[in-house]
Amino acid sequence: MMDWTDRHCRYFLRLVSPRARLYTEMITTGALMFGNVPRHLDFDPAEHPVALQLGGSDPHALAHCARLGEAWGYDEINLNVGCPSERVQTGSFGACLMAEPALVADCVAAMGDAVALPVTVKHRIGIDAREDYGFVRDFVGTVAAAGAEAFLVHARNAILKGLSPKENREIPPLKYDYVHRLKRDFPQLTIVINGGIATHEAIARELGHVDGVMLGRVAYHNPYLLAEAEEYCFGVAAPSRTRAEIVEALAAYAREQLASGLSLRAIAQHVLGLYRGRSGVRAWRRMLSDAALLATAGPELFLTALREVEPAAVAEAVS
Repeated sequence: MMDWTDRHCRYFLRLVSPRARLYTEMITTGALMFGNVPRHLDFDPAEHPVALQLGGSDPHALAHCARLGEAWGYDEINLNVGCPSERVQTGSFGACLMAEPALVADCVAAMGDAVALPVTVKHRIGIDAREDYGFVRDFVGTVAAAGAEAFLVHARNAILKGLSPKENREIPPLKYDYVHRLKRDFPQLTIVINGGIATHEAIARELGHVDGVMLGRVAYHNPYLLAEAEEYCFGVAAPSRTRAEIVEALAAYAREQLASGLSLRAIAQHVLGLYRGRSGVRAWRRMLSDAALLATAGPELFLTALREVEPAAVAEAVS
């Protein structure tokens, strides 16, 4: 979710779901070793629990970045071994690392030695023509022996040449049974499934086989799905906030952020899907994606857009 799940997106998603574990976009070791560390790592305390997702293949560099993540207050360090992007492959990390399980194990061991936080791994079930279950089983076994206790598994192969990242999310067939088998073969590990899961029925079904469900783009485009899932995922009354209450809290957050020089667009771009499937969604999306409005308006634009979809909620909030 590079360029998507930045700190403002995560703050918004935390307003939607108080309990879901949030992950940063993948941050490369080079960006942290040679770039602006606060820009990449700063986050709001409200985001907890939040995991830092790293991209890299050098154990020493990953250990250094894991220490930074621990010092910044993250709850988990996650190594991304699932991204199929050619840009990532050029740096010799991402999904291509699945061909080198011993190196991934060295990376996990180095990070585990460097921090007291859980070190987890996100990966695919295979790469290119390696489609047999034994490949991913042996990969998980090797990396688990190095100290990883949780695996976030995208239930598709990664095709390293010839498919775009978008095609890699759609063309290789989903094999949920591979992930279910991992849980049966490694009952002591936390196994989280990812890929193509977009409905409450699918989430509930998968929770009968594995320990958790990771949602990506569906949560971005239809974020209220997370609020509705709180009840059966965490056993609490759901949703804890209405959409209108989320917007009101987001307007207060935007007011603080704009005072420090942030553009309104940096927040608004992440909330376009909040009213997906609801009456008035077109007006909501139109107002919050209008470049002219975003350039001149303040945080009240969220409340103005809310008035278009829930006038009664705004009137109640004002009174």
